[in-house]
Amino acid sequence: MTRQWIACAVLALAAVPAAAMELVGVTLPDTTTVNGSSLKLNGMGVRTKTMLRVKVYAAGLYLATPSRDAAGIIAADEPKQVVMHFLYKKVEKDKLTEAWREGFANNSAAALPVLKARLDEFCALWPDMASGERAVITYTPGTGTRLELNGKEVGVIPGKDFADALFAVWLGSKPADTGLKEGILGK
Repeated sequence: MTRQWIACAVLALAAVPAAAMELVGVTLPDTTTVNGSSLKLNGMGVRTKTMLRVKVYAAGLYLATPSRDAAGIIAADEPKQVVMHFLYKKVEKDKLTEAWREGFANNSAAALPVLKARLDEFCALWPDMASGERAVITYTPGTGTRLELNGKEVGVIPGKDFADALFAVWLGSKPADTGLKEGILGK
């Protein structure tokens, strides 16, 4: 009887999908699907404003091919996704767009003249974000970078060059937050 109970318990546990990672109360699954492709959770980190030690959002990076090579991740022309769970009570639109523009300037300055119109379009898609809200940024080859806010698609920005610059905000040589970069790289 005991063996039968243990076997049932093991089967029941196997049927429940395990969350791959939990950080600051945010749990993300170990995989997600983008246009039929399975992406794996590469890592998670927290974006903080260092001067105030405020936790702005927790983020997870999903990749078709998990990696710790930031430059390789940016360069790869395969689906990738960043999931952002906002933690701070309210992050105003102007603060968000300022951070995007600063990240592009810090990591993709030479490409800014070509990217400016698309960066403006991307920034225009963002509203204020509050604690508990979620943004999902997905790059799909041949389609571009899709932004979903709280489960609703709000826009798609074309071009791999735009996606490269956007993912460099987190993974470039001058990331917005080095702790976040290390976390999403799985370090």
